[in-house]
Amino acid sequence: MSTQWPAGLLLAYYGDDFTGSTDAMEALSAAGVPTLLCLQAPTPELLARFPDVRCVGLAGSSRGRSPQWMDDELPRAFASLAALGAPILQYKVCSTFDSSPHTGSIGRAIDIGVTRMRGKWSPMIVGAPRLKRYQAFGNLFAAVDGEGFRLDRHPTMSRHPVTPMNEADLRVHLRQQTQRRIELIDFVRLRSPDAGARLNALTNDDAPVVMIDVLDEETLAAAGKLVWEGRGEGVFTASSSGLQYALAAHWRSQGLVPQTPGLPDASAVDVIAAVSGSCSPVTAGQISWARDHGFRVERLELRRALDARSREAEIERVVGVAVQAVSEGRSPLVFSAEGPDDPAVLTFDDIASDAGLSRAEAARRVGETLADVMRRLLDRAPVRRVVVAGGDSSGEVASTLGISALSVAAGMAPGAPLCRAWSDDPARDGLEIVLKGGQIGGVSFFGNVRDGASRAASS
Repeated sequence: MSTQWPAGLLLAYYGDDFTGSTDAMEALSAAGVPTLLCLQAPTPELLARFPDVRCVGLAGSSRGRSPQWMDDELPRAFASLAALGAPILQYKVCSTFDSSPHTGSIGRAIDIGVTRMRGKWSPMIVGAPRLKRYQAFGNLFAAVDGEGFRLDRHPTMSRHPVTPMNEADLRVHLRQQTQRRIELIDFVRLRSPDAGARLNALTNDDAPVVMIDVLDEETLAAAGKLVWEGRGEGVFTASSSGLQYALAAHWRSQGLVPQTPGLPDASAVDVIAAVSGSCSPVTAGQISWARDHGFRVERLELRRALDARSREAEIERVVGVAVQAVSEGRSPLVFSAEGPDDPAVLTFDDIASDAGLSRAEAARRVGETLADVMRRLLDRAPVRRVVVAGGDSSGEVASTLGISALSVAAGMAPGAPLCRAWSDDPARDGLEIVLKGGQIGGVSFFGNVRDGASRAASS
């Protein structure tokens, strides 16, 4: 097998939400692989502006969508990416495998995607040690505050309001979403000399899903080797950013990328603006920290925001608070909930029903409202660095701002880089934006984004 990269793109991916899309972009950018994340299907005109790019992503919203939505939308998205000619086409999933047969079905995405490539297997890497995600014998684990949990006992994912994880064995979980054959190369086999032979024995014209355990840097690089050397005429893979980390680890071992990955440090700014639609306890701790450290923290009242009669007034109220904060040199943070036990979360079904909305419609409306808040704030206040917390909210906000593409500008927290926005609108071009998943970042995350490397280095 040649140790040289092929010409052209190395990988193209569709992200099932916007935060995960920037996570995948960060992993390869830090490894020295130029990567561009598009917010709409990439066009030749857009890509011509970035001739050095070796990986292209397309940010999507399928994590919160139905199988019917996937049937309608994903074939076109996958076709646009497959046409770019990369040997690996990825459906980028969350590293906590957020999915169910009815919402964000990873199985349905696989069944749609494998038809776009000619490979005889569909690799799956979910473990990502840098994000504290580990897979052993097919079971997924995640660490929170230094303590590891099997995912069906995870304090957040086991009680996720939309896709609760009640099974940590990903084979069992995925079999509820697809009839496709599912196999596993566990970490014991992966470390043995016959891992490649085992893979060859599993591949066939039915293109089975082959999960690959990842526990540490050794298994990460071994998994990357297996995928890269087994890509053949092209493979489709549903994987987390563990795939990007694995490929980078293998390429590093071959001398194709720098031995020490890294990104530039972010500089400090006077103020940032943030909105949060996350229900995660991690984000709740970050909101509390911001409140105690000089941010102007303001709750978006969901009953008023979801009621068509009061929505406009509620948006204007919180935008007014945020604009005033910026004028005083304070960073505003508008949030819809503060952790899974917030009354707004516990009564969300009632709030949605009173507004005449389904739960899914109401959740999307919250994201749209936060997007309106951010758009109006940027139109009225001199803010050039923003944060959006929550996967669904990130998609709504980024889509509203007229951004064509994102590239990584600096490191921030693993899985949540500081991005540079590319836009035809001069008011948005060059905007710095962080799209943060609910579980990502330390307690001082919002302060780190504002203060850049100086605070990040000390916290």
